[in-house]
Amino acid sequence: MLKDLFRRKTMDQLVAEAEQPEHRLKKALGPVDVTALGIGAIIGAGIFATIGTAAAGDATRPGAGPGLILSFIFTAVACGFAALCYAEFAAMIPISGSAYTYAYATLGELIAWIIGWDLIIEYAVGNVAVAISWGNYFKTLISGFGISVPDWMSTDYRTAARIPGLFDRAPHVFGVPIVFNVLAFAIVAVITIVLVIGIRESATVNTTMVLLKLIVLGFFVAVGWSYIKSANFHPLLPNGWAGVQAGAAIVFFAYIGFDAVSTVAEETRRPSRDLPVGIIGSLLISTVVYILVAAVFIGIIPFDVLRQKLATEQAEPLTMALQYANIEKWGDLFVGIVAFGSVVAHTAVLLVFQLGQPRIFFSMARDGLLPQSFAKVHPRFRTPHVTTILTGVAVAVCAMFTSIDEMVDLTNIGTLFAFILVCLGILVLRKREPHRPRVFRTPWSPVTPILGIASCIYLMMGLPAITWIRFALWLVVGMFVYFSYGFRRSRLR
Repeated sequence: MLKDLFRRKTMDQLVAEAEQPEHRLKKALGPVDVTALGIGAIIGAGIFATIGTAAAGDATRPGAGPGLILSFIFTAVACGFAALCYAEFAAMIPISGSAYTYAYATLGELIAWIIGWDLIIEYAVGNVAVAISWGNYFKTLISGFGISVPDWMSTDYRTAARIPGLFDRAPHVFGVPIVFNVLAFAIVAVITIVLVIGIRESATVNTTMVLLKLIVLGFFVAVGWSYIKSANFHPLLPNGWAGVQAGAAIVFFAYIGFDAVSTVAEETRRPSRDLPVGIIGSLLISTVVYILVAAVFIGIIPFDVLRQKLATEQAEPLTMALQYANIEKWGDLFVGIVAFGSVVAHTAVLLVFQLGQPRIFFSMARDGLLPQSFAKVHPRFRTPHVTTILTGVAVAVCAMFTSIDEMVDLTNIGTLFAFILVCLGILVLRKREPHRPRVFRTPWSPVTPILGIASCIYLMMGLPAITWIRFALWLVVGMFVYFSYGFRRSRLR
């Protein structure tokens, strides 16, 4: 039995199965599309929502202060190691399963299942958090036009319990207050429809949103630059390196997404060239944007002032910074433009992550680890419509009733674990198949994969203990599902 748990699929097997007519997806993406998908996934809720908390800290973690810039650089380096490993795998194994498929080819079926189950945390659970955050920003944006959404229709039950009087204002059925987040549900439903229609259409929508949010972030930098005060950068490390590490563990959420590029491998015209370009290119562009935005944000608002802000204010850091700058002419308009950019950024992240999760389910079903209905392709649109709809329903319903609390940490630990296994997979494959042709090679191996593993473990150590407990419980549930279904129905049996 132990031998069966670690049976591997050869790379030739994986590629051959993907070319079977009933499982073939439409190849419509080029290097610009792939890079835009990466930027669309990376630049989103992280830069628009987490940098305030990362800089100021909270009750359990010290703030990075001006050292936030170093937090972004350190996280970028850690992600860079992983990105180089992803690029080698993506060019060599152009299959939609991302890290799941790479693990199947190198570490065996059990590890592949674990990483596939783990990626649900990154994509689906992460998207629940992004959908809830999108609803908050969208509600703020439309309120500027005089449109009001009742709190009981835009809040989850748990959060509503902490808001005085909200239950009293909500409608009741049999004495029970009705509270749900219809905005979060609606945006996931719309995106699911777009993704079912087709990958080409989805990529076009994403590229448009990427351009819009880069313009808005450039606008923030341009407007805020003249309000930077050099005194706000001193002291650089008010809480020492501990603050930088804590900040890096938080802003890691801002970097999640470049790996989602690999999930569209089967829909890319020249994956061996376009996937490495998309993975590495999107990470580099996003890092430059992040450092510029972080520098302007820190330069506008002093650390002592930032620490005194409410958590709700820190959750909208860029608009908070412009409001603090007290721009006399057009100030409200500038804040509104940045709020609009945040809504667009959140939408782009939702699009790419909702695109990625169904394709991982699709690959797992094709291998027999999930029901075969999950591997169905729409006869007209050539998209994995069954898993796309199922993912959309699950994320939309969860976003209606759950809180955003702890979602970021749980998403981070799941993603970091996936990065570790991808880096480990490169070390194994270089030893097992050293002569296999590689269009792209991870440079400085084995140093790069080892540094990737070490840096990811370091970031995981900065996460709270409760996050580790929840992650362990999630893996236990995954093991139950695997041994009760996947192990017996695997196509390798």
